[in-house]
Amino acid sequence: MTGICKHPVDGSVWVSQEGIDGDQQADRKNHGGIDKAVYVYAVENYLFWEESLGKILPYGQFGENLAVTGMTDDKVHIGDIFSFGSVEVQVTQPRVPCFKLGMRMEDDEFVGKFHFSGRVGFYLRVLKEGFLNQGDKIELIHADGGQLNIQEAMLALNKNPRQQEIIKRALAITALSQAWCDSLTKKQQ
Repeated sequence: MTGICKHPVDGSVWVSQEGIDGDQQADRKNHGGIDKAVYVYAVENYLFWEESLGKILPYGQFGENLAVTGMTDDKVHIGDIFSFGSVEVQVTQPRVPCFKLGMRMEDDEFVGKFHFSGRVGFYLRVLKEGFLNQGDKIELIHADGGQLNIQEAMLALNKNPRQQEIIKRALAITALSQAWCDSLTKKQQ
């Protein structure tokens, strides 16, 4: 069972604290919930992967709920708050890929490529529920003071010279998801 197979929809969708109405997550332990209600992936990342893989990829290919422009992993920070139409959301953590992405891409090695690409996308917590429409304007309401972008945050997961520094910075951000707080606390030295 998997909920990774997403497809574009027309019209309005209701976005609640639990996610987008009609979206399903098969593995509620690792996906969904209030800290991971919505998964966002940048259209710019699609262009990178299409060029890298030599094929056109339909939106939803990475299991995202929203494909957006201008919100790449190097520009979005954990704790940032955005409005999407009438919905307000807060960035909580990067997406950590699992084997199901490899299945979706029909390439078991893709998970590793994706993980280390700096193009993983991110999860949102819904602060204000509402309807979302294709083409709604995205506005930054509050930039988090910790300034830990999604690309840098991924450095907390693997041994590298900056791992402990990134873990410390991430744990200082109150918006960080509980799952990442727990995981990074175990990785602290």
